[in-house]
Amino acid sequence: MISRDDAVSMLGAVSILREEVEQARLPLDIPDAMTGRATRDALLKQLDDYVIPRLRSLDAPLLAVVGGSTGAGKSTLVNSIVDAEVSRSGVLRPTTTTPVLVHHPQDERWFADDRVLPTLSRITGAPTEGDGANALRLVPSSSLPPGMALLDAPDIDSVVSANRALAAQLLAAADLWLFVTTAARYADAVPWDLLREAAERGTAIAIVLDRVPPEAMADIRSHLASMLRDQGLSTAPIFGIPEATLTAEGRLPEPDVARLRSWLTALASDARARSVIVKQTLDGALGSLDERAAVLVTATHQQAQALAALQRESDTAYREALANVEHGMTDGTLLRGEVLARWQEYVGTGEFFKQVESTISKVRDRITAALKGQAPPSGDLGEALQTGVAALIDAQGQGAAATVARQWRKLPGGDALLDETTGLSKASPDLGERTERLVRDWQGEVLELVRGEGKDRRTTARIAAYGLNGIGVILMLVAFAHTGGLIGAEVGIAGGTAVLAQKVLEAIFGDQAVREMATKARKRLLEHVQELYAAERVRYDQALEDVETRSGQAQRLADAAAAVKAVR
Repeated sequence: MISRDDAVSMLGAVSILREEVEQARLPLDIPDAMTGRATRDALLKQLDDYVIPRLRSLDAPLLAVVGGSTGAGKSTLVNSIVDAEVSRSGVLRPTTTTPVLVHHPQDERWFADDRVLPTLSRITGAPTEGDGANALRLVPSSSLPPGMALLDAPDIDSVVSANRALAAQLLAAADLWLFVTTAARYADAVPWDLLREAAERGTAIAIVLDRVPPEAMADIRSHLASMLRDQGLSTAPIFGIPEATLTAEGRLPEPDVARLRSWLTALASDARARSVIVKQTLDGALGSLDERAAVLVTATHQQAQALAALQRESDTAYREALANVEHGMTDGTLLRGEVLARWQEYVGTGEFFKQVESTISKVRDRITAALKGQAPPSGDLGEALQTGVAALIDAQGQGAAATVARQWRKLPGGDALLDETTGLSKASPDLGERTERLVRDWQGEVLELVRGEGKDRRTTARIAAYGLNGIGVILMLVAFAHTGGLIGAEVGIAGGTAVLAQKVLEAIFGDQAVREMATKARKRLLEHVQELYAAERVRYDQALEDVETRSGQAQRLADAAAAVKAVR
């Protein structure tokens, strides 16, 4: 027998396990996910339908579920035991779609609420066409002794999949299986799959061998007993019911069910015998939790690994995109093409560049002379720079989204996430617009840098001579070529363009200030790009967060299962 204290300890551990099983969702469609989900559902059903209710109510009536194959005569057997029409029987299949629970009137309180089978609603009264598989019909009968209830379950091999699933659920909720088979079908594979499962879980079982030709009763019974021994079910009693004509009420002849009814009555009246059966089945159910929890732990761990792999791919794609932008800002790419053409228009060509190539002193003289005159317009150069920078940032952002989509489709679970979440296969529709706004905002910050550096009158006058926007544009140009220290002519970017741009700024601010300004400008742009890409990556982060998995779930589940094993 199970003591009250032991039951309380086991109930606490099992309740924690149940919470962890509930939390162990397996949303990603990865290999073996379906097996894990089926295991999780089966665990929850057995915990909710049997283990937890039984631990809470050790003295509740014994629940014997009458199960078996199609046409085995389960409903006829139940009606015959209680000598009343409590469950529909007939030649049409399936006959039992709504399970029927027959109980003694004084035991109604044990079954009227959701103590057992909480997912099934309770109905009473005469059967109707509206009854379905999601309900449990309660039928009181004084023919059953107090302490015993019979539950007529759907066929285990029903053509209706929902009925098969319900039959398996009801059998898992039983203290005792009253398994009904026939002389013609007792060796079928389907019932033996369930019987083997019952043997593995230690469930208490009694076999009803129905419709047996009287002359073959001994041989068939002996063969069935041998098969039961081979499956570890040697202690399961066998009740043979000979093939006979049913009574006018459609029931088995009284002598044929007398032995089974007497056995059930004796079991119901013997508290110790009931407790032995409860302990056997409960111990078996608790013992089976460990193996199935291990399956769920593995499945949960696989989900976490798949999520981590998907997360790594999105992080890597945008990290590389940021690195590519940084590289593109300093490798001279932005100083070629349109920017170079506009820069040449800005400072002039011909003799001007000859003097750049001759000596630095002449360059400074030329710059000084330029500063004393009217500075050429900088608008076209600024626009060219803005367009080039925005194109670089946008292209890398678009590429990162494409990379994530490509890599996710190669990984378990990624395909479904991309298909289920709108827009993940490409960058955000407004990425280009946000990129252009980012560059404009950054240009404004560059101008503030120039204002902040040009505080004294002399510097302010020089800035005014060349124009604030013009100096800002030149600083942006230098930021895209300045890699630390002075840039020498050997860099060879666009025929000395970067050298000239830097010398213009040095003539105004000095070389140290130019280096610092260029570094600040470049750093601030990268920070903006990092924020932009982080916002893009959030879409993938959110999709992964919506998967509803919790960090450390597999370990908590394993710990909870170990705690149940420790108190068994």
